[in-house]
Amino acid sequence: MSTLEQLWPPPSPEAADVIRSVCQQHVNAMDGLVDMVTGTARTAQNDHTLFSDAALAHEDRQVNHSDVVHWLTSNIQRPGFRVEPYIGARTTAYIHDLALRGLDPDFAEGWRAALAVAWRRWLGVCLAQCTDPDLLVEVLHVAAQSLVQYAIDWAAAFREASVVADAKSNANAVAVAMIQMIANGASIPQDFAERRLNYRLARWHQAMVLWTDDPRHLDSLEEVVDAVRSTPPGRASLVARASTTSRWLWLSGTDSPDLRDVETLLVEADQVQSALGRPGYALEDFGSSHQDALAAQAMVMRLGSMRRFTAYTDVELIDTLTKDRASAQRFVTKTLGPLAEADETLRQALLTYVQSGFNTTRTAAALYAHRNTVERRVSRANDLSVVKLEDNPTHVAAALLVLEVAPDLAVTDPS
Repeated sequence: MSTLEQLWPPPSPEAADVIRSVCQQHVNAMDGLVDMVTGTARTAQNDHTLFSDAALAHEDRQVNHSDVVHWLTSNIQRPGFRVEPYIGARTTAYIHDLALRGLDPDFAEGWRAALAVAWRRWLGVCLAQCTDPDLLVEVLHVAAQSLVQYAIDWAAAFREASVVADAKSNANAVAVAMIQMIANGASIPQDFAERRLNYRLARWHQAMVLWTDDPRHLDSLEEVVDAVRSTPPGRASLVARASTTSRWLWLSGTDSPDLRDVETLLVEADQVQSALGRPGYALEDFGSSHQDALAAQAMVMRLGSMRRFTAYTDVELIDTLTKDRASAQRFVTKTLGPLAEADETLRQALLTYVQSGFNTTRTAAALYAHRNTVERRVSRANDLSVVKLEDNPTHVAAALLVLEVAPDLAVTDPS
């Protein structure tokens, strides 16, 4: 039971039943509700630094999901009562990450905007369910008290946790701030940046981002980071703790890094995903390689892909095409039609055929298949595709590449 003082009378049994039922309906449509609340809050906060980092944006959504679930389930158990905020381990880690990065988002403005759209949705469900005007007034009055007070209590608890997190932030924040300044194109003397990072910049670099989507797998993340730093031997490395669940990493040397062994390691990593930027030289390319890696990470997370290793050079076109998941899904389905959900071997045959310069012999060699088999698969795939290869090979190949990264993108929702 909450330890907070109850500031308004409890609802009547009839109003409590309505509140409980409305909350259950919202729980059943949780993902759509959380996406709506999160999107509205982010627009109001307008914090590009925070939400351009896919790992932090993911944690922000998880915090929103936890808060929405907590308020709804509390009102299912005790309808209309004051709900005590719950700042769990994951939320605490997120607050610490913000402090570490020197970020202070305007969560109050985000809450105000999110409450407005959430309340509108709540009103719609209540109006559809409650036909008694007096009962409806009671339900709305009590629910408004609980919802608004929860926002006030949560903001206070968050501020208290933030003060503790600020006190615990360490020198890693200095390195992260310097990295962000470099990546954003700030004019910084190279020798000054080297001293702050304790890392030589007048070399070839290649940036990576490594992350896990579950804090329970942090041990695996650290093991992979250590393994990457030791492969290949003789390379210098820099690691920054970007958040609880993600690490920024650079490998450098006197020439462009050969990372074939690293790629093999990352492809086989368990519970850890990785993104690789383009190689480059000195201060400017140190930052641009990092931006590439962040863009690849954001694309993978945006598409919900479980791909273990993604090099930005391989997916730059896909990133451009999929800035919005819904638009990417429309592009794929309208381009490929039934082929989008057909046997993967058909899609692979058609894509390899395009990548092999429309040469059946080279395609067969790449797929270790007989020419006749390749011809049948290519023909069948082209028949299934809405846009035909001979009409627009660029669109067909691009749609196939998107599916190669996110194979579930075009799967029809069975519901």
